[in-house]
Amino acid sequence: MDAATAATAMVWFRKGLRVHDNPALDAARRGAARVYPVFVLDPRYLRPDPDAPSPGSARAGVARVRFLLESLDDLDSRLRRLGSRLLLLRARDDVSDAVCAALKDWNISKLYFESDTEPYALTRDKRVTDFAAASGIEVFSPVSHTLFDPAEIIEKRMFFTFCRMLNLKNGGRTPLTYQSFLNIAGEPPAPVAKEYSVLPPIGDTGEYELFSVPKLEELGYGNISQEAVPPFRGGETEALKRMRESLQDKEWVAKFEKPKGDLSAFLKPATTVLSPYLKFGCLSSRYFYHCIQDVYRSTKMHTKPPVSLTGQLLWRDFFYTVSFGTPNFDHMKGNKICKQIPWRESEELFVAWRDGRTGYPWIDAIMIQLRKWGWMHHLARHSVACFLTRGDLFIHWEKGRDVFERLLIDSDWAINNGNWLWLSSSSFFYQYHRIYSPISFGKKYDPNGDYIRHFIPALKHMPKEYIYEPWTAPLSVQEKASCIIGKDYPKPVVDHAAASKECRDRMGEAYASNRPGGGDPVKGNKASNSRQRKISEYAPDSSKSKQPKKRS
Repeated sequence: MDAATAATAMVWFRKGLRVHDNPALDAARRGAARVYPVFVLDPRYLRPDPDAPSPGSARAGVARVRFLLESLDDLDSRLRRLGSRLLLLRARDDVSDAVCAALKDWNISKLYFESDTEPYALTRDKRVTDFAAASGIEVFSPVSHTLFDPAEIIEKRMFFTFCRMLNLKNGGRTPLTYQSFLNIAGEPPAPVAKEYSVLPPIGDTGEYELFSVPKLEELGYGNISQEAVPPFRGGETEALKRMRESLQDKEWVAKFEKPKGDLSAFLKPATTVLSPYLKFGCLSSRYFYHCIQDVYRSTKMHTKPPVSLTGQLLWRDFFYTVSFGTPNFDHMKGNKICKQIPWRESEELFVAWRDGRTGYPWIDAIMIQLRKWGWMHHLARHSVACFLTRGDLFIHWEKGRDVFERLLIDSDWAINNGNWLWLSSSSFFYQYHRIYSPISFGKKYDPNGDYIRHFIPALKHMPKEYIYEPWTAPLSVQEKASCIIGKDYPKPVVDHAAASKECRDRMGEAYASNRPGGGDPVKGNKASNSRQRKISEYAPDSSKSKQPKKRS
């Protein structure tokens, strides 16, 4: 009897909720006679929190909880078609304790799981791998959530830095610009191409209570209104369907150019809306990348990174790499690449922003869409992030980050923190004087205000001349529209012209003081000026050409 015939393996799902291009699952089916596919339900993530500012748990909005449950249900269905099933365990307190207990009770000899570089995951996984090592259990943890291994990218950076005898003040560790990342990365590995029709059987689970995928109502959420159900269903099946539908339009793929896009197309977004599927690993980024490359090979010309479709996947990996190599990446203090800015403390203004009650319809509609759907267009995210931080309210980006982290269905630790650092001009992007107008920016894409009318019913009958500035409407117009400003819809919490000027002044003072956060600050030297030029296409209102319309 060889080792594979005798081995009993556990595949521990966390992200990577898919069968296709799943190196951990593929290795387990080849290396063991019996395979236990496991996911551990975390009550802290799923349990409704009555004190949360919107429906959901303390850690996730109800839209993301729903998306996760749908993804688990789909994964279970796909595993069953292969002769297996998803074994759902429920943690009493810590997920790692539940995994370690199952490893022991089921006499597991090999453990397989997808590598995860988030700080929480690293701590959790170390507890499990330490237990596995002490118990003589083999561990295989491949990188498959990203195109590249962030650790390998950083090692390459160190090697190249040494070989070229460059300035070593930053230790030669982490590429801090997109272009330097591209120079190191090269082409990503190919996805696992092997398809299989059967998995090894599951072994004896003993007296373990195995759960079916719960419904929201079973978790205690009660009835959720239909308007609060996002139009994006979780799961690998939906992910592959969406990807194939997007890639069918080869012209659109070839001409795709971010950040251009139509923000007003919210009922049928003008983007792929694949980010939540990448976040949960329902879709492999490597498989997606190589499918896009197949389309490129069939077209005469196509856009290039950083604006192309593949460029967006590379941006994702860039932020994963920087976050992995930067201590305290999710904080201002102690973060050597983050500007130290004396942000304002105002709970009243923050709550108005969070709850969509700023009095600026464009901003409020975006925040209401976030609360209901858990998703909004990337330029809409830019608008509300700028408004909260350097544009109008001058409130700490960490507070906005926390709201996005809880509510977005595609909430991703590395990308979310990276985007807030960027949009607050705390790192990566330093043209703080370029501010998204909460009035004119949305009007450029949606002059009739259909997006606002959809998410703010109180403004449904407001004439389009006043839909972005309803406080300027004469009282007679407000009465006819059945929306009295200050009663049916709030007055603006700040005057944009005065607030944005104050923000620019404060940002200028903060930049001038040049206070580091535990290391050398990012200064306006030649390197950073070069970086400014490279990222200018991502700055607000930097391009006037239109995104090609996505065909249905």
